[in-house]
Amino acid sequence: MNGKKHHQLNDLESYKVAFNLSNYVWARVDVWDYFPKNTVGIQFTSAVDSISANIAEGFGRYNKKDKIKFYRYARGSVFECYDWNEKSRIRKLLSQEEYEQVFAELQKLPKLINGLIKLTNENLKD
Repeated sequence: MNGKKHHQLNDLESYKVAFNLSNYVWARVDVWDYFPKNTVGIQFTSAVDSISANIAEGFGRYNKKDKIKFYRYARGSVFECYDWNEKSRIRKLLSQEEYEQVFAELQKLPKLINGLIKLTNENLKD
């Protein structure tokens, strides 16, 4: 053995934060009435699910450019979620506390994802 540790998806802080956030949002949206769930809820849940899903897909890619492309998709979904979170607060679908919890977790993700992109850029060849 060469002593080199192989990273697992669950080793990535960005993935763990995004995965937990997606389950938090799911639990909130799951109790909404039909109309809000089928308009804002589906979009919000899809956007927040795509953060961790794109990190996972990028992690599983072999090529550096492919990895980074999916990490950038994940980062874009973070910003989409800011919009859905704000709409959910304004439309009284989330309490102020729920809104703030989602917002706080979303704020962590761009820096974490940017770090993942930087690390990928530095450690992999084209």
